[in-house]
Parts: sequence; C-alpha cells; structure tokens
Amino acid sequence: MPKHAYLSASASHRWLACPPSAKLCANIADQTSKYAQQGTDCHELCAYLVEKALGRAVTDPTENLTFYDAEMQICAEEYRNYVLEQIEAAKEFCKDPQVMIEQRLDFSRWVENGFGTGDCVIVADEILQIIDYKHGLGILVSAGDEEHGGNSQMMCYALGALEAFGDLYDIHQIKMTIFQPKRDNISTYTISKEKLLKWADEVLAPTAQLAYIGEGEFKAGDHCQFCKVKATCRKRAEYNLELAKYDFEMPATLDDIEIAAILAKVDEMISWGNDIKEYALQQAQSGVHFDGWKIVAGRSNRKFTDEAAVASKVKDAGYDPYEKKLLSITAMSTMLGKKKFKELLGELVYKPPGKPTLVPESDKRPAMNTAIDDFSV
Repeated sequence: MPKHAYLSASASHRWLACPPSAKLCANIADQTSKYAQQGTDCHELCAYLVEKALGRAVTDPTENLTFYDAEMQICAEEYRNYVLEQIEAAKEFCKDPQVMIEQRLDFSRWVENGFGTGDCVIVADEILQIIDYKHGLGILVSAGDEEHGGNSQMMCYALGALEAFGDLYDIHQIKMTIFQPKRDNISTYTISKEKLLKWADEVLAPTAQLAYIGEGEFKAGDHCQFCKVKATCRKRAEYNLELAKYDFEMPATLDDIEIAAILAKVDEMISWGNDIKEYALQQAQSGVHFDGWKIVAGRSNRKFTDEAAVASKVKDAGYDPYEKKLLSITAMSTMLGKKKFKELLGELVYKPPGKPTLVPESDKRPAMNTAIDDFSV
C-alpha cells in the first residue's frame, strides 16, 4: 500500500478545482523542507501527549524529534488540552465515545484508492468529530464557512470516519475542527451527515474520477500554491498573462475599473513570477541555458569567521561585544508559558492598528475609515 494516496485528501482543494493537475503531479517527487519536518515532529508529539493523557501505553518521542523545542511543547500541550475538552463534551451524547489518534481513514468509496490519516477522531452518538492539527504559521487554515462550504480535506476524513464507524453509532452531525495554535486559530465547521454524503456523491466522486485519469479542465487560482507544476503550467501562465490584454497606451493612464481588475490578479501574478524565477534558477544551476540569462553570484554581507574569538578579542580590548534587548512577545510567551505571560504581562501588551491594506470585499475584516468617510460625517 502506498504511503501517500494518489488523490490525497490534503491536496483535494487543488484537484477538485483542477482535476488534471493530479496526474501531472503524480510522478514528481515531494519537496521536503524544515517546515514540513517541524509539522511532522509536532504531530508525533501531539499524538503522544493525547494518548498518554488517555492512559494508553505510548513511548515519549521527544528525544528523536529533530525540531523539538519549548514552543513545540506548548503547542502540543494546547492541542492535547483541546482534544480532552472535546472528549468530555462528547460524553454528553455518549457515555463512552471512541477516540482514535492518527487513525487511517479510507474514503475510496468516492475516491479511487483514497485514504488519509486523521489526527483525532471522536466517535459518539449524534456527533462525529474530526480534529486536524496545523503547525504552520504562514497560512491561516479554515475548517469552512456557510458561504464557501467545508474544508475538502476535513470532509474527506469525515467520509472515511463515517465508513468505518457510521454503522456503530447514530451519527447525524459531523463537526470538523482545525487547531492551529501558532495563529491562535480554532476553526470549526459543522455539517449534517446527509449534506456531507450529498457532496461526496455529487461533487467529490465525479471530480475524482476525472482527476484519476487526468481528464477535466485545467483551472488556475489560489489552489495553485502547492502544485508541483505551478512554475511551468501553461494554464496558470495564460491566467496571469490575461493582464496583457489591457491597452496601456490609450488612454495614457488607467481608469478605476482597470485598476480594480488588475488588483484582483496582481498578488497571483507576483506569486507566479516568483515561482517562474525560482524554477528557472534551479534549472540553470543544473545546466539548462535560457537565452539572454546567466548565473552570477548575488550580493552578500560580511560575516565573522569565529564569533567566540571575536567576542574574546573585543572583551580583552575593554569593550562589550554584545547588544542587549528585550525578548520578543513570542519568545517571552514561549519562555513563560501563555498562562504566566498573561498573568505577568497582560496589562503591558497592546496591539497597534495594522498598516492599511487593500483586500477584496469578501475579506472578513471590517473596513477602515477613509478620508471620504471622515468628511461624510
């Protein structure tokens, strides 16, 4: 059995939007990174802490974790505490709910060879709960909302859990939660069993059939972010190069409608451009020549060859080689722990207003007052 599913739940956001991308990516090796390994390490720690709290015989993995640190420990403990709270809540519907940690979930009834691993599955009468831990800081992950529906990865996991346990319990609702402590994000979306199965039959299954054989239409969008062929995908290039259709010569300046159209695509264009540059550099370093381009050494800054020797010499000369500054809020919170941090420093922390940023109207943040608003009062 392969370690990763061809049509994985974690990549479902992409292949549901762009079915043929799955086959294009299938034979390209995954790129590992320290961030991915950090996530893997913390998942292992999370599983250990939860199972230990449940009284199960487990081995402490800490000494074998590459990126273990105090922050990871705090994140994992917060996850454990949340899971234990949810188990207690489940007992309102069922005296003895089943709790599965790192549970293999098979949803191949709808997706060919479809399976994944659920971080935590709590099965009880009335409600089936799926909890997924996210260690990343860069991207805020949502479990879903009423406007856009549920997170497809979580919904695939929920289908797998229903297949395994649905006949054993009287389940009516599925509660899906993303637990992302580095972003202070606990996102929960609840869907009825009937609605989930309807989505699986009418959306997931037919799209998965297309994706499995490499058919369907290519489509570019925000789902391209983690696609393995995002740098060379022709559909993504066409999507971004549509901006060239604007006539920049007449009139001499763009009007507000044109500016709005460009704003809707500029972030994706910048991302696409950076992906092209990164891909081209990797290819050039392996011997590919691009007409009109060459590899040169980039700018660099001076560095000390031996910092300990530098410090010693400066001290001997009667100077202090070190600068002293207060720990950052994140580092201070990690050192003290969130509870102690709040107790000691809660009244000494404030959050200044963020720098004005132009975003689509669909963004959930409230709009700031503008000069027009001020004058209209």
